[in-house]
Amino acid sequence: MARLIPRDMEVPYGVETESFRIRPITIHDTFKDYDAVMTSVDHLRGCLFSSPGWPSHDLTLTQDMIDLAWHQKEGQLRRSFAFAVMSLDESVQLGCLYIDPPSKKGIDAEVSMWVRASEADTGLDGELYETVRRWVDDEWPFDRVAYPGREYTREEWDDLP
Repeated sequence: MARLIPRDMEVPYGVETESFRIRPITIHDTFKDYDAVMTSVDHLRGCLFSSPGWPSHDLTLTQDMIDLAWHQKEGQLRRSFAFAVMSLDESVQLGCLYIDPPSKKGIDAEVSMWVRASEADTGLDGELYETVRRWVDDEWPFDRVAYPGREYTREEWDDLP
């Protein structure tokens, strides 16, 4: 698989607002990630187009750690990038952000994100989306970024070549 960004480009580390911090996710986030995922299973199934059936109610802590290790390695290889959305004190994982290679023609990258179910009605999701759009526009080398589930309905996304 090809790199999503050039080898000589410094990977943008993240961004911080008054409400949250976005930073690369690692295996050291497993317990907080697992809590965020497992308290939000049904909510997350409706958020992400690229992962049908994820997460499952029987996801184990070990499986989640393997997923995070995979995300961490993919970032090191520059193939895709996963970020934790953390509370400013790092005590709670509020969500996740993924920057992935395109699965559709005419797109440079696909960006998806989610917030845990307990944050779904707090306005965090909209704030996260706006923050991520600005950050990706300002610091990542993409001309055509798609935000499945934000700019496209599932039907519109599925109909793209």
